[in-house]
Amino acid sequence: MRKLGRNLRKGSRGRATAPADREMGQTLSDGLGGSLSGTLAYLRSKMGGSSDVVIRRLQNRGPEGEDIAICYVGGLIDQMLLSELIDDLDKRFFAADRDYQHRPIAEQISTGNVKRITSGSDLISSLLSGSAAIIIDGTEGAIVAPIPGGPRRSVEEPSTQTVIRGPKEGFTEEMSTNMALLRRKIRSPDLRFESRTVGTYTQTKVVVAYIEGVASPAVLQEVLNRLDAIHTDSILEGGYIEEFIQDKVFTPFPTIMNTERPDAAAGSLLEGQVVILVDGSPFVLICPVTFFKFFLSSEDYYQRYDISTFLRWIRLLSFLVAMLLPSLYIAVTTFHPEMLPTTMLISLAAQREGTPLPALFEALLMEITFEVIREAGVRMPRVVGSAISIVGALVLGQAAVQAGLVSAAMVIIVSFTAISNFVIPTFGMSSAVRLIRFGLMLLAGTFGLYGILAGLIPLLMHLVSLRSFGVPYLLPIAPLSFTNMKDVFIRAPWPKMKKRPAYINEDNKTRQGSVPNDGLNKK
Repeated sequence: MRKLGRNLRKGSRGRATAPADREMGQTLSDGLGGSLSGTLAYLRSKMGGSSDVVIRRLQNRGPEGEDIAICYVGGLIDQMLLSELIDDLDKRFFAADRDYQHRPIAEQISTGNVKRITSGSDLISSLLSGSAAIIIDGTEGAIVAPIPGGPRRSVEEPSTQTVIRGPKEGFTEEMSTNMALLRRKIRSPDLRFESRTVGTYTQTKVVVAYIEGVASPAVLQEVLNRLDAIHTDSILEGGYIEEFIQDKVFTPFPTIMNTERPDAAAGSLLEGQVVILVDGSPFVLICPVTFFKFFLSSEDYYQRYDISTFLRWIRLLSFLVAMLLPSLYIAVTTFHPEMLPTTMLISLAAQREGTPLPALFEALLMEITFEVIREAGVRMPRVVGSAISIVGALVLGQAAVQAGLVSAAMVIIVSFTAISNFVIPTFGMSSAVRLIRFGLMLLAGTFGLYGILAGLIPLLMHLVSLRSFGVPYLLPIAPLSFTNMKDVFIRAPWPKMKKRPAYINEDNKTRQGSVPNDGLNKK
């Protein structure tokens, strides 16, 4: 949508173009050529006579006796603001002061960011975005007043990223609300928002947020270029954008992080990252990111550094357990039993004495069963979903052991693996671990520990080759960077973390120092 500025002027009568429009080189569409009947016919044609498009005609109500029409889409506007808009028009039409009547209408409307448009495409886009359009017969163009309304979800606690200590507010599906939540966290004029419209039919608003002077200009420009390169019919959620702009499509590892926590998004902005907000989605995208960012939680920065460091090691250990434990059990019990202590080996052999399936098929059976139960728990109604999933897991596990299909040790292995998978804070990374686990289990059941090693080496090579908007995925390990180690495996005390991650922006590394930073100092 073309921006005509805030200094709005009334268009001239007839077919002549307004002086302001001539100066800006604007061309008027046939849909807004000055005839009210022609404009309304154009609108009905474009909208297909849809029943939710409301057109209210006011005869002989203009400043010089012209007909006026107010157009809007029902359900997308606030009825109270619409009433205020009509009241503003009535004050103009029935004012005793003739000079007041002849002043531009845009100057007399008190609702929202009123502006004048000069093309039919802008008219359609404005109506579908929750604006009301004022069309005056004999005047080229139209005046639109944004009065969005309709059902909205209030700010609530995030459902997927809960914390014990920290803010309890989460993003919503409303773009303006999400932008306001970020403004409340970062009260600096350097916080900038750049808007794009993506999707031929959905016309989804996508906003890129960054902090001027902190974010890398190269990364920011790359994000904007990739958004501009998207040509698709629809964008219904941020996941569409994520797949379009990520560096590599065929990888199980996420190279863009998503979050529904405003504090996590604000923290990323302050570190120099770029946040992408998608209208209609409560999840925002964060880029660039590294592998270790997916093991950090917002709560790490709200409690003591020693507790945060301990929890980070727990998460990394849980990542390794969730990925390797079933395959290690299969490899050791099938190919390398000599690695186990004698007592443990005898106990495992006694448990497996009556089981008809090899360890590989036992593990696959239990893992697939658990995935089915978890997916069923998600799809079922919330009232019974959790109960069904827990009871189903207990009953099926106990029944499988008593029936002799699987050993008790395998049930313990699969259960602890599933619990470890839930420890990973980011759902995208936990999903990647689930996929990798099945591949390593097949390799372990075929080649033993050598198969696991043969799977881990290409996986590590793949991780090293990944990039997130040009940033190496395994930083600060590969390439090695000691300056960025203070917030990876450990969380250093806040007074010690004086530098931002240097891999994002080399120009503004200082986060804090002896001189207080008021948010405007970019040195």
